[in-house]
Order: sequence, then structure tokens, then C-alpha cells
Amino acid sequence: MQNHPLTSKVREDFPILKREINGYPLAFLDNAATTQKPQCVIDALVRFYENYNCNVSRGVYTLAEEATGIYEEGRKTVAKFIGAESCGNIIFTRGTTESINLVASAWSQPNLKAGDRIIVTEMEHHSNLVPWQLAAQSSGVELIFCPITPEGRLDLEVLEELLTDSVKLLAVTAVSNVLGTANPIAKIVEKVHERDVPVLVDAAQAVARMPIDVSEWDCDFLAFSGHKVYGPTGIGVLYAKNERLDEMRPYQGGGGMIRQVGQQSSTWADVPQKFEAGTPPVAEVFGLMSALEYISNVGMLEIKKHEQDLMTHTLEKLQEFTDLELYGPADSTDRSGVLSFNLREVHPHDVAQVLDENGIAVRAGHHCTQILHERLGIAASVRMSFGLYNEVPEIDRLFSALEQVRKFFILP
Repeated sequence: MQNHPLTSKVREDFPILKREINGYPLAFLDNAATTQKPQCVIDALVRFYENYNCNVSRGVYTLAEEATGIYEEGRKTVAKFIGAESCGNIIFTRGTTESINLVASAWSQPNLKAGDRIIVTEMEHHSNLVPWQLAAQSSGVELIFCPITPEGRLDLEVLEELLTDSVKLLAVTAVSNVLGTANPIAKIVEKVHERDVPVLVDAAQAVARMPIDVSEWDCDFLAFSGHKVYGPTGIGVLYAKNERLDEMRPYQGGGGMIRQVGQQSSTWADVPQKFEAGTPPVAEVFGLMSALEYISNVGMLEIKKHEQDLMTHTLEKLQEFTDLELYGPADSTDRSGVLSFNLREVHPHDVAQVLDENGIAVRAGHHCTQILHERLGIAASVRMSFGLYNEVPEIDRLFSALEQVRKFFILP
């Protein structure tokens, strides 16, 4: 299989890919954990601190007005990128985790009561599970789980059966960070909305892998992190519909989210500032803008096709390893660029260590999905995950290194 033309165009944009690890060119295949940054994002962060560094909405002098303009322009960029009707639906957070915690606190408290139920799925990341556990424990709500099929897809028939009158929210990932399964979000939302149940979508793994249109999906909430989409760490996004924002209490108190403060009570700023207490991540927003513009110029459909091509090649190579167990769909249908496996009789950490000795970065562990790993009957797995800069020779190197693992740990 030839390299996808996208690879040769973009690899030079990522300075870290010039590194060598243990004498080998770096093959970074842990993009589900974080993505590397193009030079334009690095330059944007430096440019902000060199030229615009200032707090926002705090002054009438030039720097303050410029920084505020950058921050609000970032909100417009995000809204356009995910198809939101208004930048007023965009709240900046520290990441997907904080975005979901914001909803689990600010929306759940006034809208959930004892006896209500929240549906989560067996494939959720802990960030889309533990916040709901905390909300449930404080309000008497029950969590119920939509199972996965043996092929690693959501069992939508069971989901429909779970949608009783007591269900008040569905929290679901768009793409599994272990199985690679791409869930049919628009179809799920349509079905759940027939019961007037809101839907929160964890888009952390989807945002850099496929086009997202919240208007088309019609989801009530959507969360993602900047560092998963070639942007900086420390910046995240929560999208929420207007009616959901109206139902939410302030998440944190402090500067920036108030209208008027008295000795015993206060009134709140308009949305979205109502949910952005304290000094916001202004430089990180500038970096996120650069990242979103970069991948928009590359083309989300082009990125999706590139990852599908890499996945097809990987699944073909997997067939050469009869002692390798794959988790998730066995073909590229409804699959993203995330793939987890185990080499029988070898601990995942041993596999990852040998791969690292060959300059290949993958993740080994439970990937913050202990419920899913219990469902699969394993404690841990090895995960490879693609980015727009990965190429076929890196995958072939990985499989060559797996042969070393077999010879060292398995063969006599």
C-alpha cells in the first residue's frame, strides 16, 4: 500500500516528528491520548505572549481590547468548526473532562431528582462516567448502562428498551477511545429525542477524525479538548443548546461570571460568560484557533479518508497474527483511527516497551475505561491510534516490532 498523499504534505509541519527515539525515527501512534502540534500552533502561542498577553474584559487599554478580541474570535472559530448556530453556545473550559463535569454539576443539580435515571454506555471514558456517578450520588439518581454487542458496537435495540419515562439524560461517546467504534450519533439523538431526553456527546475522539455538525446531530451538549485536535493542552469546549444553557446554574463563582455582587448574593453575567469564572485560557484559545484553521485547510474529509486507509492496511496486517486478539469491529465500517489489541501470553506493558525500544509510541493499560475492559474480560490492552501525519511505513514497523515481541516472549 502506498502512502496517502496527505502524509507527505503535513509531516514537515510537525517539528517533533524530526525526533529520534532509541535511534529510530519517532512513530507517534498514541494520538487518542494527545495529538502533536503543527508549527503554526506553537507559533500562535509564542505570538500571543510576545504581542498580546493580557487579561480579557478587564480594561479599556489597547492590549486588553486586543486580547478580548482574540478570545471572542476564538469562540466564533469554534462555533463555525462544529456547526453551532451562535458563538454564544460555546463555553471555554480546560478540556473535555471539565466540560462534562460542568454539565454534571450546573445542569444536573436543578434538573435531576431521586428516582431519575441517566443512561451511559459500557464504552464510556471515565470522564463521561465518573461525573455522572458523582451527580447520581448527590441526587439519588440511578445510572444504567447501554451494553455493547460482541462486535464492539452499541446495542441500539437495548438502548431503546432503556428509554423509560424516568430517564432524564443520555451521555454517549461519539467515538470509543478503545474500540475505535464510531457511533451513529444523529440516529441515536433522533431516537432519544422522541422521548424528550437530552443527549450529551463526548466528542474528544471524534473532533480530529471526522466532520462534526451539532446542528445536524441535534445534540443538547457536546464536549471536546483542544489537545486532541492538534491544539494546546489546557483548553476545552462545551457546546450547549440555548434551552439547556437557560436550565443551568453557575458552575464556579468568581470574577468574570458576575453582573452585580452584593454582600449576601450576586447576579450573573450573560451566557457564556456566566460559566467562565476567573482568568480564561486566552493564549490557549489563540492556539486552538490556529489548530482548527490548520485542519480545516487540510480538510476533515481528507483526514477521515486518510485514517480509514491506515485502518484498512492495519486490519489486513493483523490477519498475519493468529495470536493477536483485536477488540472492536473487525472491519473498517463505522471505525475511526483507534485500534486496541492484545498479543496472547504477553502483557500489554511488555508489548508497549518493546515498541518504544523501536521508536514507536503506543498506549498500554485500561485507557480510562475499566468498565469496558471488564466487559471484554481483560485488565488492559495495547492501543494504537492514528493522526493525520501517520504513514504506512510506521504501521509496518510496528508489526515488525511485534514479531520481535513474539520471538522474545512466546517462541522457545
